[in-house]
Amino acid sequence: MLTKQRHQLILQRLSEQKVVKLKELVDLTNSSESTIRRDLTDLEAEGYLARVHGGATLIATPDEEPTFEEKRDRFVDEKVAIARKAATFIEDGMSIYLDAGTTTQAMVPFLEGKNIVVVTNSLPIANELFDLDIKTFVIGGELKRSTQALVGYNARESMMNYRVDLAFLGMNGIDLDAGYTTPDPEEALVKKTAIELAQTSYVLADASKIGKRTFSRVATLDAAQLITSSDASMSSIQTITKVVNAK
Repeated sequence: MLTKQRHQLILQRLSEQKVVKLKELVDLTNSSESTIRRDLTDLEAEGYLARVHGGATLIATPDEEPTFEEKRDRFVDEKVAIARKAATFIEDGMSIYLDAGTTTQAMVPFLEGKNIVVVTNSLPIANELFDLDIKTFVIGGELKRSTQALVGYNARESMMNYRVDLAFLGMNGIDLDAGYTTPDPEEALVKKTAIELAQTSYVLADASKIGKRTFSRVATLDAAQLITSSDASMSSIQTITKVVNAK
């Protein structure tokens, strides 16, 4: 079993039980005790858990994430401005990844008429791209009800079949120290994979995301360029990553 897959199983079990024993994780992952101890050490260093005698405990719980419908009606004008700016980086002949999210979905109308190929983990985005007759590949994985996104280890494995020029990602938190974060480890894995597979990655974020940190770290700020219409906290963040202002 791959390290990333073990980490996901460990975090999933912790989110269910809050405390797990070493022996339980050994059985769950079919791994040696020394391997699980290394995994727990790595996850503790990343701030996901605290090691205790004989196992580990969850030190933070994932933020309760708003549903897709709830997020769709927030910061609408700002999201459209960000999406319009993001679409200007796309040229005919490119392949792109569109992450699940309401701001990335706002890009779709600006893609009409472009000769591109899109990979996505979002069912709503895939449906809109179909209506525009844009060639689209939908990855596999577990369907997350609240965000209508395909996530998890199987989604990552599906994504490994593709390489894209540009990746456009939604994000729940952008913090100088924590970097890019999202509440769900399963969704964080997909976002992290997209960054790995793209030549250039962009994070699309409205003002509410700046200075916020959530449960699961996706990447450091220098891993992707930030497209936002907010000037808040930009002076500090701009020293680490390129910030594109949609205004």
